Amino acid sequence: MNRVTLAIIAFFGTALLLYWQVQSKRGDEEVAIDATLKPDYVADNLRSVEYNELGLVNSRVTATHMEHFEEANMTYFTQPIYLVYPDNGQAQWRLQSSQGTLNKNSGKVILEKDVIIDSISPEEPVQTIKTTYLELDLNTMIMTSDRDIYVTGNDFMIKGVGLYADLNAQSVQLTSQVEGIYEAK
Repeated sequence: MNRVTLAIIAFFGTALLLYWQVQSKRGDEEVAIDATLKPDYVADNLRSVEYNELGLVNSRVTATHMEHFEEANMTYFTQPIYLVYPDNGQAQWRLQSSQGTLNKNSGKVILEKDVIIDSISPEEPVQTIKTTYLELDLNTMIMTSDRDIYVTGNDFMIKGVGLYADLNAQSVQLTSQVEGIYEAK
């Protein structure tokens, strides 16, 4: 063998050795990260009720899967469905999405992907609100979003960007770029 062949073999051998070392270190890091991210509690087909300070139902949640991380006081949901109970104690809204997060420290719920808010009562003027992202403060019962919002109700459809809704005051506001279609009866 000549020197060029030996140099090529040494170069590729060194490259292979370095690649193997990087991959083995990366594998060790992944194991360490996964160990710290294990949830403290896991539940499938979850059904939960949360009460306020007066002992009245504040919210009910169901989900196909739930993971709770005690240290961060965070809960992650798959396909959550929330029933929220404003001050008067009657469930008026059903919120559902593909993913959800509950921060127990702040009392905030974040719903993402295919968020649908349905009115429970057929007499409510607003029947359905759809968006891709929504925040709900369970302490104040205020919903907010900065995404596209689609509202349907009895005889109207409204599209806008941004949402501010106070469930206790029973008010819903679209914050910008509002367009509507109304049907006359």
